[in-house]
Amino acid sequence: MTKYVFVTGGVVSSLGKGITAAALGRLLKARGYKVSICKLDPYLNVDPGTMNPYQHGEVYVTDDGAETDLDVGHYERFINETLSRANSVTSGQIFLTVIERERKGGYAGGTVQFVPHITDEIQRRVILAAEASQPDVLICEIGGTVGDIEGLPFLEAIRQFKWKAGTANCAFIHVTLVPYISAADELKSKPTQHSVKELLGLGIQPDIIVCRADRPIGEGIRRKISQFCNVAPDCVVENLSASSLYAVPLMLEKNGLCVALVKKLGLEEREPDLASWRAMVERGENPERACRIAIVGKYVQLHDAYLSIAESLHHAGAALRTDVVIDYVNAEKVAEENAAELLKRADGVVIPGGFGPRGLSGKRAAIRYARENGVPLLGICLGMQMMAIEFARNVLGLLQADTTEDDQDTPDPVIYLMPGQEKNLDNIGGTQRLGGYDCRLMEGSLARRLYGKEVIRERHRHRWEFNNAYEERFALAGMFVTGRYEEKSLAEIMELGEHPFMVGTQFHPELTSRPDAPHPLFVGLVDAANRRKKAAD
Repeated sequence: MTKYVFVTGGVVSSLGKGITAAALGRLLKARGYKVSICKLDPYLNVDPGTMNPYQHGEVYVTDDGAETDLDVGHYERFINETLSRANSVTSGQIFLTVIERERKGGYAGGTVQFVPHITDEIQRRVILAAEASQPDVLICEIGGTVGDIEGLPFLEAIRQFKWKAGTANCAFIHVTLVPYISAADELKSKPTQHSVKELLGLGIQPDIIVCRADRPIGEGIRRKISQFCNVAPDCVVENLSASSLYAVPLMLEKNGLCVALVKKLGLEEREPDLASWRAMVERGENPERACRIAIVGKYVQLHDAYLSIAESLHHAGAALRTDVVIDYVNAEKVAEENAAELLKRADGVVIPGGFGPRGLSGKRAAIRYARENGVPLLGICLGMQMMAIEFARNVLGLLQADTTEDDQDTPDPVIYLMPGQEKNLDNIGGTQRLGGYDCRLMEGSLARRLYGKEVIRERHRHRWEFNNAYEERFALAGMFVTGRYEEKSLAEIMELGEHPFMVGTQFHPELTSRPDAPHPLFVGLVDAANRRKKAAD
């Protein structure tokens, strides 16, 4: 039978519930348990796919095409399991399902209410997440903070779930803040006490309290929280700010989180195998060299908008014992006249995905600078499309080449709307080309050498594609399509020959990079950046 762990947060947001859940998943997996993680988000959007990145950070896409919260990316990276749409649940999905069922007469004329209908549907989704992969332990993170109105149905649902699944099969972990008051030179447990009191008022007694703090909480605070919050002292777990995300599992293991949970759930205590994870963290924390990568995008004020790209660069850096320093460059501020000045320190450049016309000219200017100066460049999704347009304009002489997303009347639609997507422009949620597709790599290409195999599978999120009518002209001038989705003959990878590293991908390679299995294209980029820097020195 699957065991269930529910992770809630209190006091303030952004405490790291997602990282705590992901780290716990890694610790359980290191003990030989099969693990899956689910996010239960209280917002009314069906998914974050229509949200501005400033509202919600990046959209993480699963292999089966679900647009999900960025925490799902953390889950996959930490436990190295392929999750699905079953692992991402929102209030929007819950209410939509219940209302559609009511419209079809599914409730036999009864009054539809939060309890039991909404809470039953939440519990059904939790069970579906467990059935999807049949793990030994399913960890469910509840989005938001205890006390939020929108989160009440989820908390009521998990309160009920404990009795349905059996008290021995459920555990509640509460992540709270223990703030330091500098004027008093003291850490304060009162916010944690109030947060737990709020949970108790909803009928949930936490089994384990994870205390986020920026300095050691000490035995006195631990015992005070234990006494006032009705948990055992060894179930009050310190969670300090770590040197890196990937050091968190090691810290929580040292502080006894998994031991306490295994005991609560009645699981067999096993010695964890964390040797490879420790080695990965050690490589990342002890680099032998450094390079600087510029991410040129239009949402750079919020780094979470490019979270998976940043993490993928760090994965590659750890593999190559390289400290990858990331410069976030606002694409709207880049022009042909100042690209060299803004990017002069960069050993490599990433042009990320995006939508809409804002910042496109800046991305093209950055690409031209990288192309003409031999700076390693990775263009992702829209980044590959801008790479193609820049090449068409400045090498092929097609001065009005463009994407029909920006200019529907361009005489040279190098990038055009995928056939069949026209009908989706008025209903944008969940209608793009989404999820994993196979790609065949050309023999002798850089991509084939980096991947080390002929057929790969990568994830997508886009509507516009490279126009194959221009492929021959591109190839004659030195830019080649080296990866293709053969079923529909769609360009997936483009490379510029006679360049140290200039690769564009229509897919999102950052979604499949893992800390202990870095993505080959990011490894290739960082390696090329290292070589460029070494040559310059």
